[in-house]
Amino acid sequence: MKAVICTKYGPPEVLQIVDIPKPIPNDKELLVRIKATTAHIGDTKIRRFEPGLGAVRDFFFKPIMRFMIGFRGPRKKILGMEFSGDVESIGKNVTKFKPGDSVFATTEFRFGTYAEYCCISEDGVLAAKPENFSHAEAAPVSNAGLTVLINLRKANIQKGQRVLIYGASGSVGTYAVQIAKYLGAEVTGVCSTSNLEMVKSLGVEKAIDYTKEDFTEQEDKYDVIFDAVGKIKFSKRKKSLKKTGIYLSALAISGNVILKAEDLEYLKNLCESGSLRTVIDRTYSIDQIVEAHKYVDKGHKKGNVVVLMSTSP
Repeated sequence: MKAVICTKYGPPEVLQIVDIPKPIPNDKELLVRIKATTAHIGDTKIRRFEPGLGAVRDFFFKPIMRFMIGFRGPRKKILGMEFSGDVESIGKNVTKFKPGDSVFATTEFRFGTYAEYCCISEDGVLAAKPENFSHAEAAPVSNAGLTVLINLRKANIQKGQRVLIYGASGSVGTYAVQIAKYLGAEVTGVCSTSNLEMVKSLGVEKAIDYTKEDFTEQEDKYDVIFDAVGKIKFSKRKKSLKKTGIYLSALAISGNVILKAEDLEYLKNLCESGSLRTVIDRTYSIDQIVEAHKYVDKGHKKGNVVVLMSTSP
């Protein structure tokens, strides 16, 4: 099968397309033919060996990260942490899925989705693909959407509360706006000038252009501030919060999130009800994986960058 491997840290060009044997599922695994994955920001950070937690934290965290992930290159050579595809075969003890089922899933830091096939436990974080979603639309929900759901739940958002999403135009941000809206919040989105209309289309009550306005200098106060890109300065994090307000950062808390299949089922229902949609900026083929990573590295993507493993979306 065709797969993308990363044998050393560096620029997008370190990614290589190779032919390797198709994996064989064990008794409790599914063999899935992957139709779509993503150029996830997490994949690009691993490839560059840049935690992206800030200069000071990166200085202390990098030695630990090198020990955990790999010294000269990633131990998990096949990157990719979310996918949508079709079940090709199952192990003899699998009962929840059958060949032919369309599923979407996250492999988290086990990676492995930059390939035509992967094996995943039937007890992993996977669910039947939303019927109204293409594989390209479903793949990003399984990681970014799920992470947003788990973290916003920590804020126990109540109907009518005011929630600000900083970085509302990215993969995490676009899902955060929609899920906060579904939970009943009045949502303000912060993004750049070019993304204002897209963020407004997601249903925000107010969109702030960070290139022209600093939301922390305004009088508005929020019950929850969710920093989807981890860029709000420490000195300003509480400035626009109500006294009982909660600040959440996608970078600070992502490693502590426990993802569950039942929560992916919850998101599947939101997708099928029309309450959640996927914003796709660009789509690449697996043969264009270097170009996909180059684009994500620029830091200006809107929503998600999808990578198709076949011509079927």
